[in-house]
Amino acid sequence: MSRIGKLPIAIPQKVDVTFDGRTVSVKGPQGELSRRLPTRVAASIEDGKIVVTREGEDRQSRANHGLARSLVANMVEGVSKGFERLLEINGVGYRVAEQGKYLRFDLGYSHPIYFELPQGVTVEIKRNVALTLKGRDKEVVGEAAATIRAFRKPEPYKGKGIKYAEEVIVRKVGKSGGKK
Repeated sequence: MSRIGKLPIAIPQKVDVTFDGRTVSVKGPQGELSRRLPTRVAASIEDGKIVVTREGEDRQSRANHGLARSLVANMVEGVSKGFERLLEINGVGYRVAEQGKYLRFDLGYSHPIYFELPQGVTVEIKRNVALTLKGRDKEVVGEAAATIRAFRKPEPYKGKGIKYAEEVIVRKVGKSGGKK
């Protein structure tokens, strides 16, 4: 039995869960999400909790069991609390600004980079060097954060670039062998 898959998912107040065949729809204060479950997996509500079960014991069923449970749990958490990802921009002259539905990044290139925010993702910018992406879909928020980070990954010598707030950049000693 999958350790993750067998855990029931508590349904918070103000969250409605409906099943339509293989499609799970979750509605809450943050909005609505729906997703089709992977094959060989079924979900139901028992005692006010969502229980995900698998149809067989083959390898693919076991893999999909934990996956489906995690996806449904993320949907429930997303419509009740939401998800957020914090990014920091380090470097002289590196900054971000909001221009309508776009973000403008100045990252030391010869041109600014414009990034269109995905549907359902909002942004808060602090001091032009820190931004917080918020949304109800964990997958979309994470993908947007990864795309933004890829514009200028942090480099190991001076630490310049875009990094996640909790990320630790392992610094390297430069050519001088220890002098700073």
